[in-house]
Amino acid sequence: MRRSWAVGLLIISILTMACGGAASVDDYKAAFVYLGSPNDGGWTQAHDEGRQYLVEQTGIETAYTEDVPPDATEFRTVAEAYIEQGYNIIFGTTFGYLDIMEEMALEYPDVIFLHCSGYKSNDSNYTNYFGKIYEPRYLSGLAAGAITESNKIGYVAAFPIPEVIRGINAFATGVKEVNPDATVEVVWTNTWFGPEEETQAANALLETGADVLTQHQDSASTGIAAEAAGAKWIGYHTGYGKEAAPNAFVTAPVWNWGPLYTDLVNSILNDEFTTTPYWAGLSADVVDLFEVSSDVPMYATMLIQERKDEITNGDFDIFEGLSDGDLLGMSYFIDNVIGTLD
Repeated sequence: MRRSWAVGLLIISILTMACGGAASVDDYKAAFVYLGSPNDGGWTQAHDEGRQYLVEQTGIETAYTEDVPPDATEFRTVAEAYIEQGYNIIFGTTFGYLDIMEEMALEYPDVIFLHCSGYKSNDSNYTNYFGKIYEPRYLSGLAAGAITESNKIGYVAAFPIPEVIRGINAFATGVKEVNPDATVEVVWTNTWFGPEEETQAANALLETGADVLTQHQDSASTGIAAEAAGAKWIGYHTGYGKEAAPNAFVTAPVWNWGPLYTDLVNSILNDEFTTTPYWAGLSADVVDLFEVSSDVPMYATMLIQERKDEITNGDFDIFEGLSDGDLLGMSYFIDNVIGTLD
């Protein structure tokens, strides 16, 4: 009898140790703070699709607030309301939330703060995440270089920060690989989401003779301008551009936030969360290139697939010789890019 009791106790102890540290999904609720609307066809829509994927995969309760500007007071108001409701994971999905999230992480040590596209972290409950979107940007550059007839490609860009500059250089690297005579001209809008500013920048580039446009912006305004001018367009964030400007749309570097969000939340549930920044690319299915239109010649389409496979397998480095630190701090243009950095 004693032996049976002892064996039973041992089994219970082993099971307890095996399960130790793991939390129930019911112990956590995740709140997402968005810069824009989940129906914007771009940045915020991609994040919200990721949130929905997270719910499907884990069952965690989530909520979101849209149209929260990168203002410390407004972010704090939204985040503190969620914390008061028991939300203990806060996702901030734009660069401008950087400092206020760092500040609040110190004030609320039992809440995990996850910041998209930033560079700050602490040792306990605050880190940043992003994806190597420059990889599919490079692939889209191969398409752009192959289809331009004027050898003038326009790039409507938000802000001259490393994230954006890195994408421009990757795109221009792809352009140069298939078309050494083509140039990429950049016009800054100084806004992430500004349809009027984006349209003005796109039209300015079209007037210079650009026959292919691309963007680092959150709306489809660049594509709509390209469509009206009979030009081609490489979108961003999602494949929504195929609907917004069907005749202009060629392809788009796209986000797939779902697997990343699922990995982060599962690491929390399994007591494996660390504040090491998360930065993954094609190999982790966090980013991709949307299907390429028939406007792109077959040789370029085949090269795009070849390079995608090589990048995924670790056999091709777009920025050979540069470290992650170099990429995260990139502050210069390569030689086929036209534009200023201010």
